[in-house]
Amino acid sequence: MFEFPVAASSERSAYVAGTFDTKGRELSFLRQCIEKLGLRVVTVDLSTSGKPSPASVHPREVARHHPQGESAVFSNDRGSATAAMALAFEAFLATRRDLGGIISAGGSGGTSMATQGMRALPIGVPKMMVSTMASGDTRPYVGPSDICMMYSVTDVQGIHRISERVLANAAHALAGMIAHPPVESTVTKAAIGLTMFGVTTPCVQAVTHRLEEAYDCLVFHATGVGGQSMEKLAESGLIAGVIDVSTTEIADEIVGGVLSAGPTRLDVFARHALPYVGSCGALDMVNFGAWDTVPERFKGRRLYRHNPTVTLMRTSAEECRAIGEFIAAKLNAMRGPVRFLIPEGGVSAIDRPGQPFHDPEADQQLFASIERAFRSGPDRQLQRLPLHINDEAFAEALVAAWHAVSRTPADARRA
Repeated sequence: MFEFPVAASSERSAYVAGTFDTKGRELSFLRQCIEKLGLRVVTVDLSTSGKPSPASVHPREVARHHPQGESAVFSNDRGSATAAMALAFEAFLATRRDLGGIISAGGSGGTSMATQGMRALPIGVPKMMVSTMASGDTRPYVGPSDICMMYSVTDVQGIHRISERVLANAAHALAGMIAHPPVESTVTKAAIGLTMFGVTTPCVQAVTHRLEEAYDCLVFHATGVGGQSMEKLAESGLIAGVIDVSTTEIADEIVGGVLSAGPTRLDVFARHALPYVGSCGALDMVNFGAWDTVPERFKGRRLYRHNPTVTLMRTSAEECRAIGEFIAAKLNAMRGPVRFLIPEGGVSAIDRPGQPFHDPEADQQLFASIERAFRSGPDRQLQRLPLHINDEAFAEALVAAWHAVSRTPADARRA
C-alpha cells in the first residue's frame, strides 16, 4: 500500500493546467486521479476560445497576467493567442504560493503553452507533461528545465483503455513527487557551475580536482542546453558562481551550428551579481551532425569528423572576431566580479600545433576582439596567459581566479 502523507502536503497543491475547451475530459481525468490520492488540486484553463470554463482558474484570470492585459490574449489569430497565453501563464505561475507540482496533457499547442510556464519554475518543482510531441525533439519544450515528458501513445482525445493507463500513470507520478519530496541534500558545500566539452575535458577535470574538497562542482556539457541548464540554476539561486571554461556554444550561435545556447547566453550574470570566471574553451569549432548534414555553404570549409554523428568546423578569423565582440559585450554587462582568462597557446585539444584546427591567426582575432572591447576595473580583469587551455598551469590560473572573485565582498558584487 503506497501511503500519501496528506497532512504534510495539505498546503501544496497539484496544478492541472491545459486547454479545457478541447481537452477538458482528459484534464478532468487527471484531476480525479490525483484527488483520489488525497491531494488538493487546482485546475487552470489555458483556452483562448472564450468558451465557458469548468476550471478553478478561468482563462481570463490567467490572461490578466499578460504584460498588456487580457486583450493581448484573446485575439482572432490562434497562433498569436496561444503565444500570448503562454506568456501570461508563465507570469501567472510566478504568483502562486501553493504550487506543489504541475501536470498537463495536450498536443503541440497545449504542450507549448504549458511547458513555457513549467520552464520558468525552479528546478526541483515537480513538472509532468503528457504530450503527443514527447516521442521526438523535446528540446523546445523541456529546454534547461527538469520537465518530465511522457508520450501519450494515442492522441490526447478521449478516455479509453490506452489513455486511461497513460494519464493515470502520469497523475500518480506527479502525486508521488508532491507527497514524497526528496530528502534534503546533506551536502553543505557551496555549489559552482563549470562548463566542459570533450576537447576541454583535461582542463575542467583539473579544476574540479583542485576545488572539489571545498565546493560541490556541477559540470555541464556545453551542448546548448548545458549552458542553459547552468544558467537556469544561477537564475534559481542554486549555485554560488561559475567557472565557464567552455563558452563554445557562443560559436554555434554566431556562426549557425547545432549546439547554440541562444542569444541570451551569459545574460543571467547581468541580472544576478554572481562571481564569474570564464575562458575561450572550444571557440575554435562549430558543431554539426553527421558529415552529410553540414550545410552546403560550409562544405568548402575546414571540417573534422569528431565521430560518426558529429562534424566540427573550424571558426574563421572573421567569425572569431564576431564571437569575441559578443563575449566582451556580455562580460561588460555583468554585475558581479569578473575574471576572463585567455589561453594564447590554444583553446581546445585539436587547436594545438600539429592538430587539425591549429590556426593562430583566427585565435588572435578572437583574443584581440575580446581584449579591445572589454572594460576592465578593480573587480573586472582580463588575463592573457602563454598557455594552452588544457595545460595544468592554466587550470591553476582558473582556480586562482575563482578564489579571487569568490572572496570579493558582497557589496562590491552589487556595484
